[in-house]
Amino acid sequence: MAGIFYGVGVGPGDPELLTLKAINAIKAADVIIAPRTEKKDESTAFTIAKPYIQENTQILELVFPMNYNAQALSEAWVNNKNTILGLLEAGKKVIFLTLGDPMLYSTYMYVFRLLEDCGHEIVNIPGVNSFCAIGNRLGVPLAEGGDILSIIPATIDEERLEQVLQVSDNVVLMKVYKNFAQIVDKLNKHGMTENAVMVSKCGLEGEEIFHDLSGAVNDQKVNYLSTILTKRSKVSKHALA
Repeated sequence: MAGIFYGVGVGPGDPELLTLKAINAIKAADVIIAPRTEKKDESTAFTIAKPYIQENTQILELVFPMNYNAQALSEAWVNNKNTILGLLEAGKKVIFLTLGDPMLYSTYMYVFRLLEDCGHEIVNIPGVNSFCAIGNRLGVPLAEGGDILSIIPATIDEERLEQVLQVSDNVVLMKVYKNFAQIVDKLNKHGMTENAVMVSKCGLEGEEIFHDLSGAVNDQKVNYLSTILTKRSKVSKHALA
């Protein structure tokens, strides 16, 4: 029997936000891969999916160092690829859990590229991403009418960030934990601080919502799972409450 590899988006944190397709795949899995970085002791994605994992399912923790250069893959990435291939060749249904959506700023995308020509079936199951969850959580429309919505990794270079902020009506800023103070300065410059809100750990234990980006947090306090939503046009205070 041929193995099948699934990339399953588990959403931002609330287990109830998993799709029915994701839940069914998790329940039918032979092996669940719980990915984590070398700096973390546990997989957040695994914690979210845990209510749906069956008792007899094999749980496999794999460490994925933050090295995505296809020409210089680390030994860990190669070993992980070979481990997954071994499971697929044994006919297993293998689930790779990923936060948010598999095709948006996820580690899974790099695993997918490593395996897409492996000869085994690959199924990608979408998940709710953090900024959609935040928009719905707070009742803040992400875009309407002719609005331009930009989704920006805050780690891009300063020139590109300036260009995007100049032409965008609404902005989602992800990965803000690395240079939060600089991001706030940019938003101030473009008149986008007043309408900004940041949510950390959306749907998870310890969730925090910040409306005052200039005074509520600093670089040391910004959690890795933090996202900023803002818009150039005026919105009522009630919309961000």
